[in-house]
This record gives sequence, C-alpha cells and structure tokens, in this order.
Amino acid sequence: MSKFIFVTGGVVSGLGKGITAASLGRLLKARGIKVAAQKLDPYINVDPGTMSPYQHGEVFVTEDGAETDLDLGHYERFIDEDLNRFSNLTTGKVYWNVLQKERRGQYLGETVQVIPHITNEIKSFIYSVGEKSGADVVITEIGGTTGDIESQPFLEAIRQVSHEAGRENCLFIHVTLVPYIKSSGEHKSKPTQHSVKELQSFGIMPDIIVARTDEPLGQSIKDKIALFCNVSKECVIENITLPVLYQAPIMLERAGLPQIVCRKLGLACGPGDLCEWEQMLGRIKESTRPVTIALVGKYVQLHDAYLSVAEALRHAGYENGANVSIRWVDSEQITPETAKSLLSGCGGIILPGGFGERGIEGMIAAAEYARTREIPYFGICLGMQIAVIEYARNVAGIVGAHSREFAPDNENCVIDLMPDQKGNLPKGGTMRLGSYPCLAAEGSRLQQIYGGREINERHRHRYEFNNAFRDRLTAAGLQVCGVSPDGRLVEAVELPGHPFYIGVQYHPEFRSRPNRAHPLFREFIAAALKAGSEG
Repeated sequence: MSKFIFVTGGVVSGLGKGITAASLGRLLKARGIKVAAQKLDPYINVDPGTMSPYQHGEVFVTEDGAETDLDLGHYERFIDEDLNRFSNLTTGKVYWNVLQKERRGQYLGETVQVIPHITNEIKSFIYSVGEKSGADVVITEIGGTTGDIESQPFLEAIRQVSHEAGRENCLFIHVTLVPYIKSSGEHKSKPTQHSVKELQSFGIMPDIIVARTDEPLGQSIKDKIALFCNVSKECVIENITLPVLYQAPIMLERAGLPQIVCRKLGLACGPGDLCEWEQMLGRIKESTRPVTIALVGKYVQLHDAYLSVAEALRHAGYENGANVSIRWVDSEQITPETAKSLLSGCGGIILPGGFGERGIEGMIAAAEYARTREIPYFGICLGMQIAVIEYARNVAGIVGAHSREFAPDNENCVIDLMPDQKGNLPKGGTMRLGSYPCLAAEGSRLQQIYGGREINERHRHRYEFNNAFRDRLTAAGLQVCGVSPDGRLVEAVELPGHPFYIGVQYHPEFRSRPNRAHPLFREFIAAALKAGSEG
C-alpha cells in the first residue's frame, strides 16, 4: 500500500505549496522512492479548461488529455514523471461524479450527503493514484487556504485517510507564512499559530511546518513556532524566497526535509543522488549570455497565463548558456506602425496559445515583422495559426484570410473546424486534448531538430489548418513540415531559408524540463542568440 503525504497551506494563497510538493517529490525520487503527485482544487468548475487565464493562470494538459491546474506543470518539471487525469480533482468533478452515481441508483436510495458520499469520492480518488501508479508515496496538495469553506470536504477526507491507512502511513505538511515586519525588525509567528489552530480544528495535526519567509528565520522564532504548534523543533523548515525556482529542492534538502519525511514514514532509503540537479543549477549559474525574447500575447498582465512557455524558454537558455529575458508584449498594442518600437532589440519572437479574437491583428503584425526582418519566430498552437493567416494574406494573396474562430462568415478561413467538428459543441472537454502522433517531413528543419520523423506531443485546440488551402499555401512557399500519420491534419509549418520560422499546432512547452530542454525551444533560443550576435 502507498504511503501518503498531504500538503496544506495557511494564512494566504500563493505561498508555494506546489513548489514544496514538487521539490519533495524530486528529493524522494532521488532516493529511489517511486512518487506520484496530485492536486485537489476546491473550486466548483469541473476542470480549469473553461476558466479565464486571468482567473487561474495557464491550463496544464497531461498526456492523456486532462485539463489541469498549473501546479501539475511544476510536478512534472521537478519530478520528471508524466501525470494523468487522476492527478487533478476539483469540487466540480467530485459533485459531478456523485450526482451521476445518484441518478444511476448506485446509492440504493440513500440520502446523499457531504459525509460520507462526497468525502468517499475524494478518498477514492486519492487511493486510486497509488493503486494505478504503484507509487511508494503519493503526494497530495490541497488547493486553497485552510479555513476556506470550499476546502472543508477535502480536509475531512484526508483526515479520514489518515485514520483508515494508519497515522504511521500518513504525513501532514503545512505551508504557512511567517511575515517580517520591517518597522520592528522581527518575524511574527501569530499568523502561523492561528493557521495551525484552524487546521487542528479539523482533526489534522501537522507533522511538519514549512515556513515561507522573505528573510532568514532566527532559531528563536523556529522554537516558538514548534512550541505553539506542537511539532518538533527540527520539523519547522525554513522556505526562503529564492532567486531561481529550481534551487528549492537543494534548500529543502539542506534543511533536512526528506530525511524527516523518510524517518516519519518508515521509508528505507539512503542519501539522495542530486548530482544531475546540482549540475543543472551549475549551468544556470553559468548562463550569462543575454538574449531577449518577445512573448506576444493577450494575457501578458498575468505571467502565470504562460507559465510553461516561460519556463521552457528558461530551460532552453540553460542549455545554450543564455540568460533569457522575456519582454512581455501586449498584442493589442501592436500595429504595423508600432511593431518596430515594441519588438526591436529582441533576438526572437514567440506567440503562444490563446482563444478569442482580442489582439489577433496585433499578433498577425508581429508574425509579419518576424518574417520580413528574418527574426526567429516560434508559434505555438494559436501562434502557428497566426503564422498561416499572415502568410496567406501577405504572401499567398488570399484576400482577408482569417480563422473561423474569429470570422465565422469569412469565405477564406485558412484555419477552420474539421467537418466532423461543426455544430453547436459545448466548450468544456471538446477540443483535441492530450498526446497525438505527428510525422515530420523528410529533410525538414522540424525533423532535424527532433532528430527523427516520429513525434508525439500534447494538444489543446479546436481549430485546424484548412486543407482546402494547403496546395495554394505550399505553392507560395510555406512548407507543411509536420502532419498526422494519416496526412489529414497539419501539425507544423516552417519557412525554408528563414533563420528560424516554425509554427506547431501542439504545445511542446508541457514536455520541457529544467535539466532537459525541449529541442524546439533549445533551437529557437540558439537561433535567437545567433540573430542577436549578427544584429
């Protein structure tokens, strides 16, 4: 049977529960322990797929096509294990499942209640991750903040798990804020005390407290937290704000977190092998060549909306010895007249995915700017579609070329729904989601970058390249460099002779790792560095 680690948070949101859980997963894996990770989100949406990026940041897509919370991206990048649909659960999904069972009569006429029916559904989900993955340890992060009304069923469920699985097989880690008051020059433990008291009111006694702070904690404040929160002194772990996200596992290793976890759970393991991670941190420290990448999008006010793209750019920088600086450019501000002032000085331009017509013309102007000035361009999902629309308008002579998403009545939609997609489809869960195969064209730049023709990448989109315009666009010089195995779907395009001009319908950012950059991002940054040096 798997052992369980539950990570909760208190005082305020955004303290880094996800980074703590992901870092611990990496540290346990480094000790030869098989780890699975999951996130339980209290919001009532079935999944984040229909939520605005301004509300919740990016939607992370798993191999099997689940639309999940962005913290799963941290889990994959740190632990380096592909997650699945059992890795993310929401209140909406819980109630959806319970109501479906009630309608089918599976409860045999019982009155359906939060306890036991809702909590049983949550527990079943927690147990299933360990059963299906064969993991030694399941790390479960509880979203939200202790005390939120939405979180109560999840806290009750994990309390019951600790009772059923045995307290010796469960560990509770509470991440909380220890603020530093500059005027008095001291840390304050009271918020942490209140948060732990709130958690204890649900019958959960934390074993370890991870104290998030911007200033180093003195031993006296640690001792005070230990005394008032009923944990051992060694179990108050400092989590100080770091300049590089990937330093977190090393910081927690030095604080003794994995050793405490292994001892409390009775896990037989030796010292962790973090050589590869340390080497990666060394490369980060040595990555000093400056390169600026313009990230053009409509949600740039909230950087979490493009979290995986930004991280993949940084990963690529590490492998190229480059310090990647991202210039966040609002596509609504770009016109043919303003493009130069907004984009000049950038080694490359990247257009990530998105939905809706706002800012589209600015994106098209950015793609034209990159194409005509031979600036490395990388289009992802919508970014590929933008490249096709721009080329169709300005090179292939397809007047008014557009996407059916933005111009439903346009006759020249070079991006369109496939025939079997047309109709009034609901928004949630009806896109092409998850991993699909692609064949790179023989001799293409895409094949060269991947080192082979067979590709598997994750998708999240509804509209496709319109095959009715394929011959006309390729005759005008746009190369279709990647297609589905049956040749029906265009997965990637490129411009021969351009330093780097590639658009892909899929999302390669989800597969990038800090110690193993995705090849498309790696080569994009390499091209941007070369363009910058030549410029």
